[in-house]
Amino acid sequence: MSGKLIGYIRVSHFEQNPERQLEGIKLDKIFLDKASGKNSERPQLTEMISYVRDGDTVVSIAWID
Repeated sequence: MSGKLIGYIRVSHFEQNPERQLEGIKLDKIFLDKASGKNSERPQLTEMISYVRDGDTVVSIAWID
């Protein structure tokens, strides 16, 4: 793989621990939004979209309780 492995994580509660979602996953860069599903503002998602380049792989993780 020539590109970077990029992670996007969204947790819906501020007390949730996103590190648990990443166990065993090695990422070059992580973008994290802490927002409920009803909130459509995702500033880190917008930043990630600007960051990724051809050849990168994006892994998206959403924690839903």
